[in-house]
Amino acid sequence: MSSPLPRLWETAMALLNFRKREESSASGAQVVDGQLEAFLQGYSIEVMPRTAEKVEDFRALLPAGTRVYIAHIDGTPIEDMLATARRLARDGFAVMPHFPARIIRDRAMLADWITRYQGEAGVDQALVLGGGVSTPAGEFDSSMQLLETGLFDGFRRLHVAGHPEGNRDIDTDGTDRLVMEALHWKQAYAKRTNAEMAIATQFAFEAKPVIAWADRLRAEGIDMPIHLGIAGPAKLQTLIKFAIACGVGPSLRVLQKRAMDVSKLLLPYAPTEILTELAAHKAAHPDCTIARAHFFPLGGITTNANWAIQHGGRAGVPASQLQG
Repeated sequence: MSSPLPRLWETAMALLNFRKREESSASGAQVVDGQLEAFLQGYSIEVMPRTAEKVEDFRALLPAGTRVYIAHIDGTPIEDMLATARRLARDGFAVMPHFPARIIRDRAMLADWITRYQGEAGVDQALVLGGGVSTPAGEFDSSMQLLETGLFDGFRRLHVAGHPEGNRDIDTDGTDRLVMEALHWKQAYAKRTNAEMAIATQFAFEAKPVIAWADRLRAEGIDMPIHLGIAGPAKLQTLIKFAIACGVGPSLRVLQKRAMDVSKLLLPYAPTEILTELAAHKAAHPDCTIARAHFFPLGGITTNANWAIQHGGRAGVPASQLQG
């Protein structure tokens, strides 16, 4: 019969290590996951003019050179978009405004926006997408039509939308046939343009389905880097509301399961679990096309940035904290 002493010793050491972690946490020290730190390097974040106005100093929150998408919601004046772009550019951030096809009336409006973004904020990056409205304001219905105008020729970087869980607005039959056809078109466009292309996705809450989607794209010849949408820390009810509004389907079960857990119901959601799993997968499979994290700060920009500062190590250090 084996002695219980080795097991007792292991238990004691485990308890001691747990106590040390508790003391470290209580003292304010944060143990950084190296894989997570690597995966968060170069993360991007999305703002709207009205949310950006609430931020006193982006440099105190975001790493130097962070790519900041500016979401263009239908009804937002272009002047507000330009003001946000100018401010972010002055602070040294890479500005990537949205160009939603269905809210752009015609080629002249598109050309005017591009000229003003370039002239007033030095913009050379864009997220080109269909947009959330169902009825086009004019002649454009898709991101492909915008790209075909040739007006984005000369942009250094162009991102297009991706939908790991499909898009019911596009594929009304519940498949992803049209979405996949569009991605094949965009892959071909990426091959014939000088711009750096990437896929920016809707947010998700589960790692495994997203990894499977990325693997499928690559198997079908779509190898553009994927900048995966991640919902930032927020109240559970806020996330459920956005998930329903944005058509996030299968991943919604993660939030529903959390809502049924009394111990977690009142706690704010944080993306630590999904990002840790994605980071581990990326470390084990460096050729995976999931390249970056793109945050949707549903609980607020400051809350999201503080999470990245706490968990991202060097990847989260704000610009204002850099020396020199």
